[in-house]
Amino acid sequence: MTTRREFLRTGAVAAGATAAASAASAASEQTSMAHKYHGPHEMPTGVTLLALRNADGSETLGAKLGEDSVLDVRQASRLLGMHAPLTMEELLREGNARGLNELIAAARTSQRDAPALVQESAVTFGRLFTNPGKIVCIGLNYRAHAAETHLTLPSVPILFNKYNNALAAHNCTITLPPREVSYKFDYETELLIVMGRSARNVPESQALDYVAGYCTAHDFSARDLQLETPSVQWMIGKTLDNFGPIGPYFVSADRVGDPNNLDLETYVNGERRQSSNTRNMIFNPQKLIAYISRMWTLEPGDLIWSGTPEGVILGMPKDRQVWLKAGDEIVSTIEKLGTLRFRLA
Repeated sequence: MTTRREFLRTGAVAAGATAAASAASAASEQTSMAHKYHGPHEMPTGVTLLALRNADGSETLGAKLGEDSVLDVRQASRLLGMHAPLTMEELLREGNARGLNELIAAARTSQRDAPALVQESAVTFGRLFTNPGKIVCIGLNYRAHAAETHLTLPSVPILFNKYNNALAAHNCTITLPPREVSYKFDYETELLIVMGRSARNVPESQALDYVAGYCTAHDFSARDLQLETPSVQWMIGKTLDNFGPIGPYFVSADRVGDPNNLDLETYVNGERRQSSNTRNMIFNPQKLIAYISRMWTLEPGDLIWSGTPEGVILGMPKDRQVWLKAGDEIVSTIEKLGTLRFRLA
């Protein structure tokens, strides 16, 4: 039986530990607040970024420096004593692009950051985006895709959404749901538009000025959930867990140039299935941004899946529709943006 004296002593120890933990937490929070960026909002320029999956489970920024060289931004920030955004959300929402660029420039000349330089071939990729404010998707945005699925060309962009649970990383594995939930799985490689400035009622002529950059993305789809439920359910067919892989890179808009002339391809187990160009969109990126920003405000970090071209399984004759299955490897590539890979299980 615990005596009153022992109870008071252990209670005091526990209280002291709790107080110490609270003090440490408060100090950490104060340090974080002290480092919070309050300067002018700037969009990233001149960068190709990726996300690193760290041993502690966190996902933080990496900056591509060469063919197989990556700067671990969190590690470099600690080693060089320089503050820089550590995630894509922080970079885009706070706008501290200058801090990131200054860190990258310092890392190219300093010897102190050597431990922060890693080989990309040894990297475990994390999710580039984990908590965007809005994920907007576009349906039927290529004429040939509308034709192959025997659907009417839209007169305005068709909008639907994904949720954050769908976000997944380059080299991920998508675990398919049980057959009784869904089995008609299809691929859709898409150009991802990443917003860098708040946009409301933006004219087409200025729309690309609000874009921070672009990524290769995939709108993985469950066609039976999308089209064969009692009513058409685009959202549930598109936003199961990990149904939105993005990567491997975020490339700043200045490095991409014109998004309206980028080659796009999809391979399944090495076989080419889709081959098109973003110039074949019905509504190009500037039209999409102008239209969406009339409906609601687009904020920094919001994502727009811009639609897929022809060549999907859904567009094939019924007797040739062999749906994706566990064990398949899907490869999505977009010119200037890199090659996204993932497997099914």
